[in-house]
Amino acid sequence: MSVVYIILGFILLVVGGEFLVRSSVAISLKLKLSRMVIGLTVVSFATSAPELLVSLQAALDGFSDISLGNVIGSNIANIGLVMGITAMISPLLIDREFYRFNWPVMMLFSLALFYFLSTEDMLSRPEGIVLMVAIVLYLFLLIRRARRKPELQPEDVNPNLQVASNFKIILWLAIGGAALYFGSEFLVSGAVDLASALGVSERVISVTMIAIGTSVPELAASVIAAMKKEEAISLGNLIGSNIFNIGLVLGITAFVQPIAVKSSEILSSDIFWMIGIAFILIPLALLPKRHSLNRWKGLLLFAGYAVFISLAFLG
Repeated sequence: MSVVYIILGFILLVVGGEFLVRSSVAISLKLKLSRMVIGLTVVSFATSAPELLVSLQAALDGFSDISLGNVIGSNIANIGLVMGITAMISPLLIDREFYRFNWPVMMLFSLALFYFLSTEDMLSRPEGIVLMVAIVLYLFLLIRRARRKPELQPEDVNPNLQVASNFKIILWLAIGGAALYFGSEFLVSGAVDLASALGVSERVISVTMIAIGTSVPELAASVIAAMKKEEAISLGNLIGSNIFNIGLVLGITAFVQPIAVKSSEILSSDIFWMIGIAFILIPLALLPKRHSLNRWKGLLLFAGYAVFISLAFLG
């Protein structure tokens, strides 16, 4: 039954993420936000909702390794798996904002998480509050910077979203929220049972299977955006999602229930993979062809992620 619960949980998370993204983008279009703001805030928050529900549910149930492994594994998957596949489909252009603001903020949040976890082997409630305050500051700076460089709305946005009624938006939000809630319940329950059946740790299941499952909304949103040549939304979605995963998901989770580090591999291996795969984006962006992630760079990211998955199970 554990496999059935996991599959059902994945399906509900995908459905919930889709309805949440749809309703969030419809709201943002009504507010006339720019493409990059939609990618870095609205879509990122909506696609981070599965991680939030899964991490929060796991923490409340006493499975802190799943809470941490889910976010750390998802951040690795967002770059190695999702960005790698997306770049192989359509090369991603990198603008100056990536170097000047988005990437440095992502690295800052990643290093802050490492510092918080390594000092006391836990993410405490005050540290969760710090992360949530940092997210609010990030959003403030992001929107202020975006207003200095206004962008045109994309012309190929689904017209149904542009003219969606308030009733439809509320209905989509309700469906998305319910699907995410029950999906997280099934996924955590199934993952714990599967880990016991396979004789592997909850941490291995969380940084691999659960992380991939909760990254499905990011993969879907980014691949669709890349196929439509909406690179701003695709790249912004992934960077923003990693920032939200640490600041918002772990911030809220730690505020509700402090998260203890139970598996030493989280601090000795997983978090270094998360920091390393984020850092490597800079040399990849500066290597020929500069200011873009082309297909061979995407293949390199994907290969790195395959190595991480293999080592997680072999370890």
